[in-house]
Amino acid sequence: MQTFDQTKSEAFAERMLDILNSGAIALMTSIGHRTGLFDTLAGLPPSTSQQIADAAGLNERYVREWLGAMVTGRIIEYDPVTDAYSLPPEYAAFLTRSASPNNIAVTAQFLPLLATVEDQVIECFYKGGGVPYSAYKRFHQVMAEDSGQTVVAALEEFVLPLVPGLTKDLEKGIDVLDVGCGSGRALIEMAKHFPNSRFKGYDISQEAIATAQSEASHQGLNNIQFQVKDAAKLDEVEQYDLICTFDAVHDQARPDVVLHGIYQALRPDGIYLMQDIRASSNVHGNMDHPSAPLLYTISCLHCMTVSLAAGGMGLGAVWGEEKALEMLTDAGFTTAEIKRLEHDFLNNYYIVKKN
Repeated sequence: MQTFDQTKSEAFAERMLDILNSGAIALMTSIGHRTGLFDTLAGLPPSTSQQIADAAGLNERYVREWLGAMVTGRIIEYDPVTDAYSLPPEYAAFLTRSASPNNIAVTAQFLPLLATVEDQVIECFYKGGGVPYSAYKRFHQVMAEDSGQTVVAALEEFVLPLVPGLTKDLEKGIDVLDVGCGSGRALIEMAKHFPNSRFKGYDISQEAIATAQSEASHQGLNNIQFQVKDAAKLDEVEQYDLICTFDAVHDQARPDVVLHGIYQALRPDGIYLMQDIRASSNVHGNMDHPSAPLLYTISCLHCMTVSLAAGGMGLGAVWGEEKALEMLTDAGFTTAEIKRLEHDFLNNYYIVKKN
């Protein structure tokens, strides 16, 4: 029989209380981002709750309660003598829109978003299956904002240069496809910077494609087109010089079919650039990953379940390098190199050549 360690038990109870408080702060952080309260506070001197509410155009009573959570959570500072609240600039550097790409408040939005499907996911624990994309309100909006400040912001300066000679090829003019393009931010960014190249984006979401088409039209881009298309139904052969997927493979119903379709659609000597989560395929390999619990949670409540909802493989966000390399080989690719950006601990960039 195991002995009961009272000290260990009490330490765990204290940790669980910290987790509950951190979860509450994460929810309030999302609210602070969505309402613009962090941005407002960053631009104000120490102010009362009424002054903050007036500056943000919000209801004072709700702002005051939010401030209570932020003060006791040690994020907002409070002077009881002057009844004034302030956001330290050291914290604003990770909580405001002007702090992008370091705005962690953007990512905090995923937690309340995922909580909206908790009941459906729990039902899947008993019955199997999954929760479809249609159940997630605001997902594409939050995903676009998150990727916009990570991958898209780093695209021209850091990501594309990972492939030797790619920038020069794009300047001369090549054919590019983004599979699972979402709202099209990455592709639009490339189309703006490389007018001689031709860009096409596919995504299964009509909402996302409509957003992408609207933005491309608004920016007057004539070298780009978007289409609603299932990534597993790529039927093109040797049409593209570069195919990209940005955080889009692991939640596909049939990622094996998608990867094979990408292989076929590439021209000889074409390049496949796959950005996906940096992790191991084995739980023990992720023990020191700084965001492992968050990644497994997002996977369980979104990436894995949307794949299973479509009768898919359910790889999940933490499919890992080992599985990714195995599936690329099975798809027909013979050369794959993993590259990383020094400032980005979350993503791997797979540089995959067809021949």
